[in-house]
Amino acid sequence: MAFTSPVEDHSASSFGELVDGIQRSGWIVLPDFLEHKVAGELSMESRAAWEEGEFRRAGVGRGKDLAIREDVRTDHVMWLRDEEMTVCQRRYLDKLEELRVALNRGLYLGLMDFEGHFAVYPEGGFYKPHLDRHRETSDRIVSVILYLNPGWEPGDGGELRIWTKPGDREGEFVIVEPRLGTLVCFLAGDHWHEVLPARKTRASITGWFRAARG
Repeated sequence: MAFTSPVEDHSASSFGELVDGIQRSGWIVLPDFLEHKVAGELSMESRAAWEEGEFRRAGVGRGKDLAIREDVRTDHVMWLRDEEMTVCQRRYLDKLEELRVALNRGLYLGLMDFEGHFAVYPEGGFYKPHLDRHRETSDRIVSVILYLNPGWEPGDGGELRIWTKPGDREGEFVIVEPRLGTLVCFLAGDHWHEVLPARKTRASITGWFRAARG
């Protein structure tokens, strides 16, 4: 089923709603989390960088085990870097910093920082079911996805399927439409999810709040 929310305007008050959602179910979807002007600027930056060839194929695994697996994922990424940060990227990250503080205050998660990248799925792109926490690691605690697709319509594809129960990828799930400004948050090590095949280019900023590595 497609996920819809009765809340249309998400400002700073959405932090409390998001914290409550993570505490209650481990995931939450917030349409219009980021104002459309800023989200639209991020979308244009993503498209320009994509057209200029600044993205690289995403891999599976980490470190020496990183490999390109076209049977698993076919997206391309461009990492956010402090030395190359634009004004609208900084505005978004400043808002995420407020969210990090709210999550720590409400849930005592010990979140230390955020890492993230632009992600583009070209036509036909997908990402098979997976968890966001790498094997034998524990630093990625909360996944955060901001969608950057103005004018998305049913039939464009690229929806997120997220299974609602921790550790489960066979039972109940929701489908999230990747509309401009929508934010999805979930516990990175608990919730299986996948990106369904895109029928047109689909963009987002995907990242993770991290705790100190043990």
